[in-house]
Amino acid sequence: MRVNPRFLAIALALATPAVAQPAAQADESDCKAEAATIERDMDIARSRGQMLRRRQLAETLAAVQARCQTPAPAQSRAASIQQLEQEIRALRKELDAAEAQLRKLRSEDS
Repeated sequence: MRVNPRFLAIALALATPAVAQPAAQADESDCKAEAATIERDMDIARSRGQMLRRRQLAETLAAVQARCQTPAPAQSRAASIQQLEQEIRALRKELDAAEAQLRKLRSEDS
């Protein structure tokens, strides 16, 4: 039975880091190093005219980047409240300025 090299490359790239370390605990520096290695291999494949290999590596790189993306930390309740209070203060300032401008325009008409 012949194994498609495309699937083999992707399987090896995904399985090796997963065995060494769970995806949830993937270290950012490990992800950057792995991505840099794949990008270097892509450059080499491109320079040698190995476009199929380069495409396989691009798919592997996309998988690594997807795995290594860290979700944005959830804001605490207190931080959310503080952010909303700041937005309200800014909107009130804008409203006050708009009301002052409206009063000025009305007084000019009179």
